[in-house]
Amino acid sequence: MMGIVEVLKHYRFFKRVFNQVLAEVDKCKPDAALLVDYPGFNLRLAAALKKRGVKVYYYISPKVWAWNKKRIPKMAKVIDRLMVVFPFEVDLFKDTDLQVDFVGNPLVEQIDEFLASDPTPVPWQSERRIALLPGSRKQEIERILPTMLEAAKKLEALFPDLSFMIATPNEQIQGIVKGRVFQCRDKPSRLNVVCGHARESMRQAEAAIVTSGTATLETALIGTPHILVYKTSAPTYWFARSVVKISHLGLVNIVAGRTVCPELIQHDATPETLASETAKLMAATPERQAMLDGYDEVRQLLGTESTAKNVARILCDA
Repeated sequence: MMGIVEVLKHYRFFKRVFNQVLAEVDKCKPDAALLVDYPGFNLRLAAALKKRGVKVYYYISPKVWAWNKKRIPKMAKVIDRLMVVFPFEVDLFKDTDLQVDFVGNPLVEQIDEFLASDPTPVPWQSERRIALLPGSRKQEIERILPTMLEAAKKLEALFPDLSFMIATPNEQIQGIVKGRVFQCRDKPSRLNVVCGHARESMRQAEAAIVTSGTATLETALIGTPHILVYKTSAPTYWFARSVVKISHLGLVNIVAGRTVCPELIQHDATPETLASETAKLMAATPERQAMLDGYDEVRQLLGTESTAKNVARILCDA
């Protein structure tokens, strides 16, 4: 769930679950607890567990590297050991006594398993292919998809044999996407919308246009060159700029510590620029090779070990 309105709507539910967890802790008196992600709930739970003498392990850190670094001292007080999934996160806690371990990123293992599987047929309309991933939220889709479609039309004019695939995470989002596609005048002639098959569409595509989020890292690990795009409302954009203190938005660029994939954000995300940047990836260009080399660098930084095994080893050795 996203946003304060959604949280307030479910406040009673969260409060009930919180109390039920603590009641179970008081009954069973565990020596330790493993909390996973979801900081809005779990950091409060960690504090309550700490007061009860329960050793707290935390897997997947809140994104303090992006915003609200003031949480770092509080985390150090209520967490005994933190296991992070990005290597740069370790240094964020160097001025505290909190023990922090980089345990690898679970996406690496997931994508490697996917790449070892047999391809699944996806209904492309030609051999040259671009995947479009406009996000998984209605607001994202409404703001970003029209720009993607117009850029796709411009790319089709440059490469007449191109086809495009929009992969959606579920049937509800698929319906929203199809409705938006129907409304848009400027769109390519060879375009399909599929439910699921996002990773398969990435694997089979020559390039991809991807909304900022985890999908950008997935695309990189699969090995498909892509352009990151993101648009939001003007108030949200300016608020985010005031609180988010990072030089890049995409996970690939954040992990690499430099620009591997172009980021077209807000006013920079025009159909013309998006088409122009994507066109640079449509052949054996220096831009395409530089991006693929950057992907290799990111893979090395994320490691190859099993994240689950690393977490289990830390818990067993405690």
